[in-house]
Amino acid sequence: MSIPQPELLHLDSDETSGYPNSPLPVLIYREVLDLSSAEERADAFENMFKQHGWPPAWRYYLYDFDHFHSTAHEALGIFQGQARARLGGPNGREVMLYTGDVLVLPAGVGHASLEADDDFCMVGAYPPGQDPEIERGDPAEFAKAQARVASVNVPDTAPVGEPLKPLWEPSA
Repeated sequence: MSIPQPELLHLDSDETSGYPNSPLPVLIYREVLDLSSAEERADAFENMFKQHGWPPAWRYYLYDFDHFHSTAHEALGIFQGQARARLGGPNGREVMLYTGDVLVLPAGVGHASLEADDDFCMVGAYPPGQDPEIERGDPAEFAKAQARVASVNVPDTAPVGEPLKPLWEPSA
């Protein structure tokens, strides 16, 4: 399977709203999987993520409120439907997510669903030892959240199988 080159989305921190985001870019891989059924895609995403060191953790939709994880990077494999999402917190940027796409969020990056198909669903995964806490942006806690984000280790491999560190150099 040939993995497409990801779109790189750089997001600035937003101290006013309390969203640290990350100097590392969000990775958006388009059309990674093109299988006939949602169940096949979900299983394939889970197998792919697990094979590359990102154990799958859940199947669910994207929350409709802005939130981030300062203690974990997150991989999202869209196996059904599509959604208009916001990345970067309340003042972030909108992106469309489609069936077959993979989104890799560095720790600290805000994300929320703005609008989604009724059947929109994803597989979520995190690198081993990284446990996500749901945080909603608190300007009074911004510096602490930013420090936690900076301490999260970058795995060697992206959940789709390519080396991650070259893509996640802060100046990439």
